[in-house]
Amino acid sequence: MATGTSGAGVPRRSGSGSGSARPSMAVAGRREAPPGPDFALLKRLARDQLIYLLEQQHEVDKLYKVENKPIFSASDQLCFLVRPRVANMKYVADIVNTDKAAGRSRKYKIIFSPQKFYLCELVLEEEGIYGDVTCDEWAFYLLPLDDDLLSMELPEFFRDFFLEGDQRWTSTVARALRLLNSLFGPFASVAGLGRGAKMVSEVWRELVEESEGDSQARRPEISHVFLMDRDVDYVTALCSQVVYEGLVDDTFRIKCGGVDFGPDVTASDRSFKVLLNAQDKVFSEIRNEHFSNVFGFLSQKARNLQAQYDRRRSMDIKQMKTFVSQELKGLKQEHRLLSLHIGACESIMKKKTKQDFQELLKTEHSLLEGFDIRKSTSYIEEHIDRQVSPSESLRLLCLLSVTENGLIPKDYRSLKTQYLQSYGPEHLLTFHNLKRTGLLTEQAPGETLTAVESRVSKLVTDRAAGKLTDAFSSLARKSNFRGISKKLGLIPRVAGEYNLKVPRDMAYVFSGAYVPLSCKIIEQVLERKGWQGLEEVVRLLNGSEFSLTEPAVEESPGGAQPVVLAVFLGGCTFSEISALRFLGKEKGYKFIFLTTALTNSARLMDAMMEAKT
Repeated sequence: MATGTSGAGVPRRSGSGSGSARPSMAVAGRREAPPGPDFALLKRLARDQLIYLLEQQHEVDKLYKVENKPIFSASDQLCFLVRPRVANMKYVADIVNTDKAAGRSRKYKIIFSPQKFYLCELVLEEEGIYGDVTCDEWAFYLLPLDDDLLSMELPEFFRDFFLEGDQRWTSTVARALRLLNSLFGPFASVAGLGRGAKMVSEVWRELVEESEGDSQARRPEISHVFLMDRDVDYVTALCSQVVYEGLVDDTFRIKCGGVDFGPDVTASDRSFKVLLNAQDKVFSEIRNEHFSNVFGFLSQKARNLQAQYDRRRSMDIKQMKTFVSQELKGLKQEHRLLSLHIGACESIMKKKTKQDFQELLKTEHSLLEGFDIRKSTSYIEEHIDRQVSPSESLRLLCLLSVTENGLIPKDYRSLKTQYLQSYGPEHLLTFHNLKRTGLLTEQAPGETLTAVESRVSKLVTDRAAGKLTDAFSSLARKSNFRGISKKLGLIPRVAGEYNLKVPRDMAYVFSGAYVPLSCKIIEQVLERKGWQGLEEVVRLLNGSEFSLTEPAVEESPGGAQPVVLAVFLGGCTFSEISALRFLGKEKGYKFIFLTTALTNSARLMDAMMEAKT
């Protein structure tokens, strides 16, 4: 339930209460942790509060997953632990109204996580049950998925904010930042890019000012923070992932830090759920590797493991006893994980071979470089024609659009018609959604966005022109990818083949074809200690940049490795995480990540689609 699944609890009957006091939210002492903030503290704080809310206050001792079916319980109390979503409110209302119709009297409690929204109360009122329920909040903002990765598990943020214009989640992100600042701050510098990022930083600053002094006397563990909106860089999220962790996500869908490996991976009739984090010794060594290097590593690992097993043959009884008690269990666990990752690689290879993955990557790289666009367009048309996948075809259309700064009207109409004929007219609204978010746009005939802005600015005062430009950008967002790519050198120029075994830059996460724009921006701002010298890039990215510094706070106290918190609003990909981990090793930073949710191209398309496929 901490990960977005709603739950209903059946409280114990009165008489078995605890009566103990609410636990303190302060936690004394910390375990030995890897360099950087210890996220176990966040888990303990969330756990203590939930125990209080469920056990001590509401005396809950049974939990059921909320599903679209009735709850059969003899209890006279029901407690719902839910996300603040309209659908969940209607589910609760159905249960309460069913009880009312049956003449049954119970107490009902709704615990919202991470916070309660006014909209939810409105729905409860409309459904006629507002007076029948009481509400509480479980302020569980951050789910630690790994030593350096925090997720808010809010996949709806992308659609709500970038498509619907719903700003309610920005305050939730600001509260999460406020929590991190109080535990691991104060932050020495905060920079960002994007409308959402700016909103979050403003709300966060207000929250910090309200609680001044929380972290002033503490030695900061996070020195720099960088916030970025997903719509600043759609290109990276639309590209096929080729680092191992990204490919696992694209192929099997990682959920809340875990993945279900089916029979095709386990080579049995069973499925296994595997947690993918730094505790998995095999996974931790291959997660950031380009897929072409992974098989070689796993083969060597298998040989090394076999050699460790073979040592038993020359052991005496005492050595054997030590081996069994101290090493055998770890070796067996490593062997199990190794088998699973080898199985996963084989499964990925089979699926990618069937899809002609190399031809797909070649097309993507051509789009990124702006080379052979007509040939790439023909490939996309063939993809649509063969009805390979509605989501995949749409992804390629979007990648073509954002790299070309929109499609010329003739191509837009033709490709849209072909898509609707191939996959059905029910996708018409999806095209409207993609246009609104800037993912799939049509160029204005005969002129660019810059030309329109230039003409408008002559007709109004400078101040009004600035306001009009802001409004114009939000209505007709253009990517300007070619100009940005040239300014930042996103397409590496190397003589000969790019060495994927010994990468020279972050482009390795896309086979040496492209440096992720989002990661390059973060690198540049850290190097320049702000936006100086990046004015032209910022203009092409539609502005909304900001930079704040706290002169009284040391950037890296005691010469410690600077810790950078990269915050992604609207989702972050595993490719970006791998790229920034690489950058951290190269430049001496420790990167940690906070994202509203993990994303990839399929999730991005799913969020835009109206017709369910």
